[in-house]
Amino acid sequence: MPSNRIKIAPSILSADFARLGDQVAEAELAGADCIHIDVMDGQFVPPITFGPIIADSIRDRVSIPLEIHMMTLHPENHIRQLVDAGVDRIIVHVEACPHVHAVVQQIKSSKVEAGVAINPGTSLSAAEEILPDLDQLLIMTVNPGYGGQSFIPSSIPKIERARRMIEAIGRSITLEV
Repeated sequence: MPSNRIKIAPSILSADFARLGDQVAEAELAGADCIHIDVMDGQFVPPITFGPIIADSIRDRVSIPLEIHMMTLHPENHIRQLVDAGVDRIIVHVEACPHVHAVVQQIKSSKVEAGVAINPGTSLSAAEEILPDLDQLLIMTVNPGYGGQSFIPSSIPKIERARRMIEAIGRSITLEV
């Protein structure tokens, strides 16, 4: 059965980039369960942020998992570099992957955990067929691309439905919000 334990995954998007290594180490000491790295390509979402080089540079600063949230078109083109950088989990958007099952299988065959993210305006049914193959499901409660946005209250029923879907499968799949 799925665990309801709350896990903390601070995003480096909020870090002081001049002190990034120190800040991820501080986050681990403060009890973070993993470090969340938002990778944006300027195409799927307007901003451009980090890539494999950043993941590689902080890998040795923490012992907790590195989680990559790919807000990019064609995330399959970057999986090998991210795996080589030492990441532990890669999350892709169903909206960016016309062949999401193939991308999830590519991630899992690389021996890292695979997750899928769903935007606020996307139906949960978009992940229903792939859910049994996932390690994690990320329900976006803001539109992707920018921090500091207001929570979208209509996300709550989607989160509840996602929890029920995961419980029905009977596998341990992390539900991230």
